[in-house]
Formats: sequence, C-alpha cells, structure tokens
Amino acid sequence: MLGLLGFYDEFDTRSSQPNGSIHDVVRPVGERDETDLVAYLDAGYNLIDVMEGGPDVITGSPHRHSPGCSSLLTDGAWLWRQDFPHYVETHHVSLPDAFLEHVRSQNYQMPTIIVAQFAPHYDETMPLVGWASAVPWRSTATTLVPEPRAVTSKTQFDAATLAQERNRPHGSWARPRKPRRT
Repeated sequence: MLGLLGFYDEFDTRSSQPNGSIHDVVRPVGERDETDLVAYLDAGYNLIDVMEGGPDVITGSPHRHSPGCSSLLTDGAWLWRQDFPHYVETHHVSLPDAFLEHVRSQNYQMPTIIVAQFAPHYDETMPLVGWASAVPWRSTATTLVPEPRAVTSKTQFDAATLAQERNRPHGSWARPRKPRRT
C-alpha cells in the first residue's frame, strides 16, 4: 500500500479519513528543509486530475492549489492531494518520519517509477481514499519518468492575488445590469 499524506477529515464528507484532523498536525514552524519538501511534493506524478476548486480548509482563503485541489499525486511510495504542499508551506503540518527519511534519501528528487512494481500498490490504495472507480491501474507505460512541471509558487500566487484586488477595488468583476423594461 502507498503511504498517505494529507487525507484529512476536513477535506471529505466521509468521516474518519486516514490522516485524521488537520487541526491536530498544524505547527507554528516547519521542518528546516520545508522549501525542498514542498518542491518535492509539487513535483509528484499526477495520477488523477480533478476539475474542482476549494479554499484553504483552515482559513477559508483561496490558495495556489485551489484549482484541482483534490487531484492525486504520487512519488511511487506515497500518495497525496495536490493541495497538500500548500498546507505544508502555510500551516507547517507535520510530516511522517518515514516520509521525511524517504524524501531526504532521494535528495529531494522525484524518482522514476517502475509501473509493474507500482500498480499493485495503487490498486490497493485507491479504494481507501475514495477512488475505487480508478482501479485497476490502466496505464500501458512501463516506467514513469519525472518531467518538469510549471507550478505557481506561493509568492507568485500571493502577488497575483494582490494585483487582482487592486484592479477590482469593489471586489467584483460583474458590472451592474441594466434594469429590465416591463
């Protein structure tokens, strides 16, 4: 089975998610290498793309991973939601020691995945996170090789959000409609 990261009660209507409540793992300060850990999480292989949006479940604010927040990513050993890096960098959620050791032993580089070794773990894990319909693994690839992906940084997202707020001082893109003739 794949290790699970970021499957908190607040993200799903089903109770008893694998990682419990996010409020139990929020910390005032992150790991010393938090920036590298976030970059590693951002670089994961995209397994399932979900077309949805969601705010930060703690603050209610939009964040850089709001679009597609519950899409699933992996490194072949661990599985996480696309918005999990946001919670690591913003709320410094604690990470399992086994995950930290794994990432540090990889020198923060996303490994190549041998599909024949990965597929059984994928098939076993997906029903646990509510994706039984995604089983069995159907890819014809024999290996998954890491490719660079463009990911908006927190700094870029925050700057763009501020610029948008300055350009729409009243908080709405909508123009008032003309009254209907009756």
